Amino acid sequence: MLAAEGLFDAERKVPLPFLPRVVGLVCGRESKAEHDVVVNARARWPQVRFEIREVAVQGVHAVEQVGAALRELDAHPDVEVVVVARGGGSVEDLLPFSNEALVRAAAACRTPIVSAIGHETDCPLLDLVADHRASTPTAAAKRIVPDVAEERSRIRQARARARTAVEARVAREQAALDAVRSRPVLASPEVVLTDRAERVAGLRDRGRRALEACLVRGAGEVGRLEAQVRALSPASTLERGYAVVQRGDGHVVRSASDVAVGDALRVRLADGQLAARVVNDDHASHPDHRSRADEVE
Repeated sequence: MLAAEGLFDAERKVPLPFLPRVVGLVCGRESKAEHDVVVNARARWPQVRFEIREVAVQGVHAVEQVGAALRELDAHPDVEVVVVARGGGSVEDLLPFSNEALVRAAAACRTPIVSAIGHETDCPLLDLVADHRASTPTAAAKRIVPDVAEERSRIRQARARARTAVEARVAREQAALDAVRSRPVLASPEVVLTDRAERVAGLRDRGRRALEACLVRGAGEVGRLEAQVRALSPASTLERGYAVVQRGDGHVVRSASDVAVGDALRVRLADGQLAARVVNDDHASHPDHRSRADEVE
């Protein structure tokens, strides 16, 4: 019936505190179980305190007294875990810890309960309803408090692992920083500007040389064209002693038939010009005949 009501279900079990400040202990008067729990618990954690209720753990009054002690310790504001301990005995001696009333009283407790009844082979119903079962009172003492030596060792190991992890992390980060700092851009930040400046200077020199080459080629071409122009220019002909004769309307006289007697003419020389007038029309005479002027300005 108790199992059907779920009093033995694992879902009802309450986890034990890691380091209880006060432990409630229900045990026999001046029993070895009390000695085993208290001595072993304080050997593991000297600061642990006990609220001990010495009651009858066998006989007709056991159920009533154990139940009352459970309820009292469960109501105690400082008690964080309750141990019910009894040494070994016959099956008849352990019957009170299978009593339905006691089992229900234990199930009603809100404080975690550790059952340490008899020996490992004994299994009263209280073991099934308790939040944790210990095979012996000594095992109960080891279960309710941690071993200070073990905890200190674990702390030292944890600190050593943490230190190693931190040192490794710092070493990795330092290596990464050193790698970054060794890059040229950080070791010598001006290198980037220097490279760019050299590239700009090189491009500028190439541009200057290209422009100078273009100017030289252009100057040569201009000189060549100037020589051609000079060679073809009438001024060159005039400089060799020739003259250009023009009528008053500006037309160039190429033949004696282009003018008439009395026409005013302008004679262009290499240096200046002269005014002339036709006084004789002799274009039918000898080819070497030249007109003469009777007025020159």
